[in-house]
Amino acid sequence: MKLNRRTLLIGGGSLAAAATLAACGNNNPLQETPAPSPTGAAPETTPAGSTETTAAPAPADVTLSQWYHEYGEAGVKEAVERYAAEYPDAKVEVKWTPGDYGQILAAQLLTADVPDVFEVEQGGSLDMIRSGQLEPLNDIIDPVKDQFNPSVIKRFTFEDKIYGIPQTIDMQLLYYRPSLLKAAGVEPPTNFEELVAAANAVKTADMGGFFAGNDGGVGVLGTMFIWASGHEQLNEERTEATFLTDDFYNALIAYRDFYASGGVLQAASGEWYAPDAFVNEEAAFQWGGLWSLPQIKEAFGDDVGVLPFPAIGPKGRPAVPFGAFGSCVAAKGKNVDAAKAFVKWLWIDQEDKQVDFSDAYGTHVPAKPALVPQATKLAEGAGADAAKYVAENGFTNDIMWSGALGEAFGAAVSNVIKNGADPKAEFSGFAELAAAELAKLKG
Repeated sequence: MKLNRRTLLIGGGSLAAAATLAACGNNNPLQETPAPSPTGAAPETTPAGSTETTAAPAPADVTLSQWYHEYGEAGVKEAVERYAAEYPDAKVEVKWTPGDYGQILAAQLLTADVPDVFEVEQGGSLDMIRSGQLEPLNDIIDPVKDQFNPSVIKRFTFEDKIYGIPQTIDMQLLYYRPSLLKAAGVEPPTNFEELVAAANAVKTADMGGFFAGNDGGVGVLGTMFIWASGHEQLNEERTEATFLTDDFYNALIAYRDFYASGGVLQAASGEWYAPDAFVNEEAAFQWGGLWSLPQIKEAFGDDVGVLPFPAIGPKGRPAVPFGAFGSCVAAKGKNVDAAKAFVKWLWIDQEDKQVDFSDAYGTHVPAKPALVPQATKLAEGAGADAAKYVAENGFTNDIMWSGALGEAFGAAVSNVIKNGADPKAEFSGFAELAAAELAKLKG
């Protein structure tokens, strides 16, 4: 699978090993299952559209290497090369990396020739942190971290250290058409029971009620049942799973009943991460990605609404999965301080470039909420609502939600929803598995 902004969202925000979120690689789906101190002086003035924090300046004779994965949207490569060329304090050489970026980067970080600056999904992995590959960036982001989306900063933080500066945000959300709801005499749903009622009220012989993928939504929605029922995946100490309660089990049962009732469309012309089913009016509600908003608005104009996944149960809350690439600095690079100065300049100070990166190439949410009004695609309507929801209701997989946990979780969710298994019995061994896996990761 080729990593892209959409695949990031999948791996970082959806539910199981087989889950898929999507980001912005090719305007199609996401993933399917997610130096020595420099000398010299800093510029005397701060460019327009920037903020100011303190960082060591980089000498003009330094050459930095900066890696990106291959974005699918036209213009991204030229944009990041332009940003690099405008940096005044060092020469920055951009490496555009087609193919399996994650594997290519992981291999390169094991060599003596590591890139100085590189983007990493969700601001860095546990393996990268544990092996000392990422330089902590607290000195440049701590003074301004309150300017960034708090959900993203929380995910980017591990043991009080931040290893990446957020670049932009992708997200999943629920699409609907206000006119269809109005004609059926129902309001936009504010909880899961209302979603079930609304989906059944608006469905017809030719249009299903709710669509979240050709597996009935089991893949992409799995971890949503944790968050939307009011839980976190792990406790603060990351020693145990915290969601194994009756509220979580009842959330699975509620979706299973919805799945079996006929309210969930289980086969459509496209997957959840593509807008086809919604645009073709095969479903009245569709779980999808923000990246599909331009195509959906082209089809329906202003008759488009978006919502977070609704709260389930008495302790529930709305939930929006997100993904974000972070700009990281190699701890073993030859130009650590110079690389940090460049990362600060681009992803903290240069707010005009941050807006451009989020808004001009596809549809994404700036990592700083204060910049959202400058993003034309998010200025009003569904786009503005989406940006609000990710800021208020954003969730993503914990950094220690490992592959083994995700695989076991996904299999159990599927067996409950598709095969009618008792949820409490199906998850009976999960607490022990989680404790053992987390202890292994901590060790």
